[in-house]
Amino acid sequence: MKRAHFTVLGRVQGVCYRMCARDEAARLGLTGWVRNQRDGSVEIVAEGNDAALREFLAWCRHGPPHARVADLIEDYSPASGEFDEFRVSVN
Repeated sequence: MKRAHFTVLGRVQGVCYRMCARDEAARLGLTGWVRNQRDGSVEIVAEGNDAALREFLAWCRHGPPHARVADLIEDYSPASGEFDEFRVSVN
């Protein structure tokens, strides 16, 4: 199990990115959270197996239909196991 920390840049707020990311992560069996940042980016922490995280990363690179992802910063570490679901977090 692995932890992924993504920062998604571009037009990713106000386009249902968080809710769609939550649905996609849940479909893939990932746990963690997604939240908007004050700078207009979206931050994601997801834990799961390598295959599910790779598929989630591919989804995050384009997001929902109205999103325009300009860049995605990714970082990985061992999973902590602290989450029991994937949720939308409010700062």
